[in-house]
Amino acid sequence: MTYRTVRLNAAGTALVVGVPDDGLPHVLHWGADLPDDTGLAAAASPPAAHNGIDVPTWMSLVPTQGEGWRGHPGIAGHHEGRVTFPAWTVRSVTVDPPEGPDGGAGAGAPGDGAGGAVTVLAGAAGLELRCELRLEPSGLVRARNTVTNTDDAPWTLDSLLVTMPLPREAGEVLDLTGRWCRERAPQRQDLSMGTRMRASRRGRTGHDATLLLTAGTPGFGFRHGEVWGVHTAWSGDHVHLAERLPEGAGHADAVLAGGELLHPGEVRLARGESYSTPWVFLSWSDRGLDGMSSRIHRWLRARPGHPSTPRPVVLNTWEAVYFDHDLDKLERLADTAARIGAERFVLDDGWFRGRRDDTAGLGDWTVDTGVWPDGLHPLFDHVRSLGMEVGLWVEPEMANPDSDLLRAHPEWILAAEGRLPPPSRSQQVLDLSRPEAFRHVFEHLDALVTEYRPDYLKWDHNRDLLEPVHAPTGAAGTHRQTLAVYELLDRLRERHPGLEIESCSSGGGRVDLGVLERTDRVWASDCNDPLERLALQRWTSLLLPPELVGSHVGGPVSHTTGRAADLSFRCLAALLSHTGIEWDITACTEDELGALASWISLYKELRPLLHSGDPVHADAPDPSEQLDGVVSRDGGEAVFRYSRLTTSARALPGRVRLPGLREDRVYRLAWRREAGRPSTLQQALPAWFSEGEAAVSGAVLARSGVQLPNLNPSQALLLHLREV
Repeated sequence: MTYRTVRLNAAGTALVVGVPDDGLPHVLHWGADLPDDTGLAAAASPPAAHNGIDVPTWMSLVPTQGEGWRGHPGIAGHHEGRVTFPAWTVRSVTVDPPEGPDGGAGAGAPGDGAGGAVTVLAGAAGLELRCELRLEPSGLVRARNTVTNTDDAPWTLDSLLVTMPLPREAGEVLDLTGRWCRERAPQRQDLSMGTRMRASRRGRTGHDATLLLTAGTPGFGFRHGEVWGVHTAWSGDHVHLAERLPEGAGHADAVLAGGELLHPGEVRLARGESYSTPWVFLSWSDRGLDGMSSRIHRWLRARPGHPSTPRPVVLNTWEAVYFDHDLDKLERLADTAARIGAERFVLDDGWFRGRRDDTAGLGDWTVDTGVWPDGLHPLFDHVRSLGMEVGLWVEPEMANPDSDLLRAHPEWILAAEGRLPPPSRSQQVLDLSRPEAFRHVFEHLDALVTEYRPDYLKWDHNRDLLEPVHAPTGAAGTHRQTLAVYELLDRLRERHPGLEIESCSSGGGRVDLGVLERTDRVWASDCNDPLERLALQRWTSLLLPPELVGSHVGGPVSHTTGRAADLSFRCLAALLSHTGIEWDITACTEDELGALASWISLYKELRPLLHSGDPVHADAPDPSEQLDGVVSRDGGEAVFRYSRLTTSARALPGRVRLPGLREDRVYRLAWRREAGRPSTLQQALPAWFSEGEAAVSGAVLARSGVQLPNLNPSQALLLHLREV
């Protein structure tokens, strides 16, 4: 038997693929770098358990029962009822150098620390398979599988996953759940025998989407532990799983997998047709969740289409005026926004025909001349005269039954013939896989953007897809609907270069790397309550860097929770993201406007750091506090937001350690008062805090810590460090 290994390594990560002379290749190692992989295949060679498979088995890139795998199969489907367990014959294994930023070959070769790619082509009875694995310069692994039908009979695909091995040290699993206005809630459990599966059947990513399903050494945190995470870059139904069986996984102990969740009959391939999984992202780190996330963030920031201009301060009109659109009122709002330093004015819901509440008008993408007799030009011209960009809210994938569109074309609803899915927010889903419906929506959006030239669209998607069926065929429709939405976004961006788009989905219901190939930021949640926002933004950062996450300052009392919060706390909660305001600031006092102007000025000063540095999060020993920050790539500058969430059993917080700093540096530690002065409770403040700054070594700050004042609940402060 001949056997060879292919080793790719980058940024401290190694991906080693074993290539046997019979059967599909397998991943021998995914984790810490291996400068020398001599003997790896021998060391990893599995035994055969008693009363199991009589010969040792390896878990391939696409495992099935044909190789002894009894977990979730890497591929499942059939040729007209003939269940197939493919026996693959490998035709080629190609190893490519890493790609440069423009997609061409970059410097170096596989194995030199710059990453690279492995592509496997294989065939079986009636099928061809292509497996792609890329190790990016950041140490991130991207993988996808493609199946092609070579048989005269159609191939019905039930599932196709990307599967990677886990070692026995991965003893705990973390995923996220949530709901509207409380997205990204973490939950943990042992990775014991069996399957931990997170499947989404919502037709969108979902408020309860896990973002990353993460396995790790028990007790792992943001700054410690070895972790392995998986994310499927797809905006429709999808699945993530971690699985451990008593027999193990061949040469591995457990597996991590992700892919699209397909409905019965949703993908049927005629001869010559292919299906590719979405790209599946896999990130490893021995420095906890922050290290895992950093690999994804650095890959995102290296994309040619990643936002490169400073992220402008947004004024969104929703919580300022709701549906009450009035030109004079909105011009005053724009005047006030420009005065305090806002840079982008976004007109939210309520501008189009018949839209006086959320029960009517959706789908009729023409300006309501009863409210806007001269169109939107007077407002947009006024906003631009103030030096601000213009944005506009749309929800192109949905329609109200009370709309001219659905009165004319009720057959365009994504629904089974003869009945409607349960209504949600008084709206139904347009079947964008119907060419005439797609063309109608695209033409109206194109005309709208052509006439009004908005710099930015807030693209909303406000309901789950329930019973998404193409009438009259009755075929499941989520897959085709998702592809149609991608095409709609792609064509609009191609037609209008420079147009920025936000992915909003009743808040954070569509946050994934598939939609972010076509958009410039996500709206993390419809909840602007700063206490809720601190948690959900922290966990959203597992996947996304700050510049891709919208966060706004709302009014004194939260629109969604009814909780009151100080202005300084609201400002600080929104600062470490792509920030903005969603509040009727025409009713603010001069003191409030002054505080907002000071906060905006600070954001503009700090955004080069915030939107290029590495996010860091402390594993605080006290659950009543939270510490989040951003450290520049060279370690010369950092900001940290220290927040008190609730009262604590401690009378004083004690010394707080600041993670991510260079221990061989000395920093000027300063409290930035421009971000707000928190309410505190103690007899005397720490001496350095009273003076406002101190020179402290990175070693002291990271290992010993700094005394902070005892903040009252729902208060925060901002620390700014610069290398001396």
